[in-house]
Amino acid sequence: MSKKRTQTPELEVHLLREGIVESIHKVHALICDHRGRILSFAGDSETGSFIRSSLKPFQALPVVKTGALEHFKLTDKDLAIICSSHQGTIQQARQVFNILWRANIEPSALQCPIPPGKRSPLEYNCSGKHAGMLAVCQQSGWTLNNYMRHRSAIQELILSGVGELLQMPGAEFIAVQDDCGVPTYFMQLSQMATLYAHLSSGDDVYLERISRAMTHYPEMVAGEGEFDTELMRVSNGELVSKSGAEGVQCIGRIGEGMGLAIKALDGSKRAKYATAIDLLMQMGWITPTMSDSLAEKFMSLSEYKRLEVVGELGFV
Repeated sequence: MSKKRTQTPELEVHLLREGIVESIHKVHALICDHRGRILSFAGDSETGSFIRSSLKPFQALPVVKTGALEHFKLTDKDLAIICSSHQGTIQQARQVFNILWRANIEPSALQCPIPPGKRSPLEYNCSGKHAGMLAVCQQSGWTLNNYMRHRSAIQELILSGVGELLQMPGAEFIAVQDDCGVPTYFMQLSQMATLYAHLSSGDDVYLERISRAMTHYPEMVAGEGEFDTELMRVSNGELVSKSGAEGVQCIGRIGEGMGLAIKALDGSKRAKYATAIDLLMQMGWITPTMSDSLAEKFMSLSEYKRLEVVGELGFV
């Protein structure tokens, strides 16, 4: 990974009420290439956080690499829902059920929670990820009962894949349980950005399949009105995007081998989305027209309130 670097001014996201600053969010951001070299950053380049749901495309890797995708005749649409943090719509829940049905797995095997007010774990936002893990277990002849445990075969396979991409032992990562029960990992922003540089580079046939599925079926990855879906749509598949909880946002530019990782220190969704739009425009990854379209949805909060990003990335 890249050598330690000094701090640069962090970004600030201002909530303006009729043009007057009411609240301020602090945000760190960083861009890496697929070799882990830091290209530009704002804030502390050593900032770390749990990657949360931004890990999902890499948790989906075993589905592709083990041949489970082809064995169960799953499609790119199925792969997209495996990478998703979905809204639990009927269409999305049915897509998760399709994975289980083709793999001959009962929905009761899902160990993710049932969302409040819902009737089935199929409607939980991480159910696609869980279904993908179960499909790999079924294909490999592993028990379906312990797939969420840190030392289970499927979790070891996921972790070794992440470690291989980052050229370090997976065991060095601090593991904790995510809200859905499966492990997530503490990483530096540079490591998150490097993963998304790999995801978008096109150099790995398995990751290329995953990024293609996400960009071709953005409505499965999040849902109508959600940032990831809207960004991948407006960019016409040139960007692959996946949000994580507590202010984490990761984006890769398809074919360029560059990844962007963002962390809003207070965990704010609005701050990370505003930052992403501003930085994508700064870097020329989206056009002014795309930026205006996204800003209308995610930065103009009401007739009286809007968000403004203050600061720029420093280039190495």
